[in-house]
Amino acid sequence: MIIKRPTDIPSSEITPEAIYLRRRDFMRGSLAGIAAGLLPGSLMAEDSTAPAGQALTYSPVAADATDQGFDTREARTPYEHVTGYNNFYEFGMDKSDPAQYAGSLVTDPWSVEVSGEVEKPGAYALEDLLAKVQLEERIYRLRCVEAWSMVIPWVGFPLADLIRQLGPTSRARYVEFKTLYRPKQMRGQRSAFSTIDWPYVEGLRMDEAMHPLTLMATGLYGRSLPNQNGAPLRLVVPWKYGFKSIKSIVSIRFTEKQPQTTWAQIAPREYGFYANVNPQVDHPRWSQKTERRLPSTLFNPNRIDTQLFNGYGEQVAHLYQGMDLRKYY
Repeated sequence: MIIKRPTDIPSSEITPEAIYLRRRDFMRGSLAGIAAGLLPGSLMAEDSTAPAGQALTYSPVAADATDQGFDTREARTPYEHVTGYNNFYEFGMDKSDPAQYAGSLVTDPWSVEVSGEVEKPGAYALEDLLAKVQLEERIYRLRCVEAWSMVIPWVGFPLADLIRQLGPTSRARYVEFKTLYRPKQMRGQRSAFSTIDWPYVEGLRMDEAMHPLTLMATGLYGRSLPNQNGAPLRLVVPWKYGFKSIKSIVSIRFTEKQPQTTWAQIAPREYGFYANVNPQVDHPRWSQKTERRLPSTLFNPNRIDTQLFNGYGEQVAHLYQGMDLRKYY
């Protein structure tokens, strides 16, 4: 279901301007969003549809998980909104495109290429990687740079557990990730209107990658990830804007130099490498002081204040001690 975009942010500012200006179907998407916002409130009910996909075996959230940042007392975003409203430009620019078109993606078999400053490089079958980790549930806030947010019950494992298995060398200061490049199955990658230089690339500093909150997700709501949410393997970094949480990962490279990430190359003024959630650092084209928590409607935008580090400051602020967060945004 498409949900009305924020009333205080023009649609031209929801995606990077370079992409927006080339979208012929902009008006179609905008009108559809307005129509959804006008739906009766009963159609936006909190009841979630039954999650699809394979049931996963995992450890539930522990009793002390809130203190560690692994849980939040906030209401979970209904499943249909988590899976029906997201950005995955490999399948299209509209929020509903991933759910509509990602069914074409083949995720089995799946492998991840490990390279760079690491002791155990090579191509690893996903099932072999998962055989050495323990899946667990984490309930995290997700804050999009576009000023909307969700609360999602992920299933996955700490990225640190995988990194320890692979054995990065002393020269590894950053971790670079790449999304699958498969234009025949990912329609957005073959679009003549895309300004993205595929494949999608993201990265973290090594201490960020090793932080206990950093998750490699394989599922949500207790079942395997839907394709539109980044199946079968995606990153989740809850204190950063959502575009850092790269989807459908096929490459992990350990490097001495900071990776050239996709959005930082397309619009460096707008999307910095760190991308820490910060209500005091506005996007050049809209405020980051508040966010629209889904589900929302035109008449009930459900707007809340944004927290520094998305509310995870107690756990992660020490990573950036002494840094100018306006310069390193």
